[in-house]
Amino acid sequence: MTAAQNTRKTLIDAYFGDFGGQYVPELFLPALDELEKAYVEALEDPTFQAELESLYQNFLGRPTPITECANLPLEGKGNARIFLKREDLVHGGAHKGNQTIAQALLAKRLGKKRLIAETGAGQHGTATAMVAALMGMKCTIYMGAKDVARQQPNVYRMRLMGAEVVPVQADAGNGLSDAINVALTDWAENLADTHYLLGTAAGPHPFPKLVKEFQAVISRESKPQMLERTGRLPDVVVAAVGGGSNAIGAFANYLDDPEVRLIGVEPGGEGLETGRHGAPLCTGRPAVLHGSRSYVMLDDNDEVLTSHSVSAGLDYPGIGPEHAYLLETGRAEYVAVTDAEALQAFRLLCRYEGIIPALESSHALAYALKLAAAAPPVEPGEQPLCILVNLSGRGDKDVEYVRAVLDDLAAQDPATTTVSSPRVAEVLAQLTDESNAREGI
Repeated sequence: MTAAQNTRKTLIDAYFGDFGGQYVPELFLPALDELEKAYVEALEDPTFQAELESLYQNFLGRPTPITECANLPLEGKGNARIFLKREDLVHGGAHKGNQTIAQALLAKRLGKKRLIAETGAGQHGTATAMVAALMGMKCTIYMGAKDVARQQPNVYRMRLMGAEVVPVQADAGNGLSDAINVALTDWAENLADTHYLLGTAAGPHPFPKLVKEFQAVISRESKPQMLERTGRLPDVVVAAVGGGSNAIGAFANYLDDPEVRLIGVEPGGEGLETGRHGAPLCTGRPAVLHGSRSYVMLDDNDEVLTSHSVSAGLDYPGIGPEHAYLLETGRAEYVAVTDAEALQAFRLLCRYEGIIPALESSHALAYALKLAAAAPPVEPGEQPLCILVNLSGRGDKDVEYVRAVLDDLAAQDPATTTVSSPRVAEVLAQLTDESNAREGI
């Protein structure tokens, strides 16, 4: 143990180096202990594993395929190949279902009757609502008011499946961080019959470890798929990073393969120099947020800053603790991509590959395009740079918001026209005002 760690005994290690832990009020500890015990026992229970695998196959539709981008107008074409791990094709439209199903099974083992969750882009909320409907459980989803505004299709889906969607209006930012705060309050008041289905690889132990365990199905599939497709492992795995769940799942089974670069892409927003971004690994420092110690965006007085991203699912001022550990050990690299670059990548994949990606995934694709452009010429006997992008979700949820931002750029060729100054703030403010009026807040 180090001075930075709290020393409470747990069944499995609560830390990744100096990051992680259980920095929560004492009233939460029995529920966290109960969840950890159920998780440890489930990993050794063939019945649980068989039920989970059946749901992966027969409900989610796993395994998801690998698609090579064939038509993207890459700079230095021929020097790099870009492959997509198609989590957008899983039932629910994103990777979130991988662990919501597992957590719901754990909640049932514990006799819980109600699920609550926070959501940003709405994909975790949708995944929680669908498993609650499947398992006959009550469901409440907390969602920042600005995210309700820009993710109306997912709000409607959640309500169709019987979930109560509660918009969270707060002075700070009306986003994912505020939704987590309110969800934690609900959980504290209803521990006996409610499970908080945390949506990302952050929060107090055991959430980061169990979310990683169940999201690791992504790389457990992609590793043999890439070997079959190319005869080797990818040179680089790239994934978007908000709280960190899709990235840790995409990285997990490559952590012991040092020849594979792992690159997490944070939301650069309007630019790191502007302060209008959501990039704690690029700009933050260690602190405690939402129950664990990790990197957090802080001001000079150590107050948590408000994050910003065109992508609701990346709009978070903290990060899962294992990503902080991977940064400090050097096993993974973390970079930032701006709103404009993500929107441009979104347009390119739509126009040239016929795939509409989530704005979260568009950040990863944008950086993959940079890697491809910088790839050295292929010499005789060598192979092109092999880049695997985790396409963490589909972009149906983002289409109306993107349309409002891009206006007439949607009709122009993205290979010849760029998104130079998207009207993100203006459009978001307008949509939020309209949504608040509808919701009566």
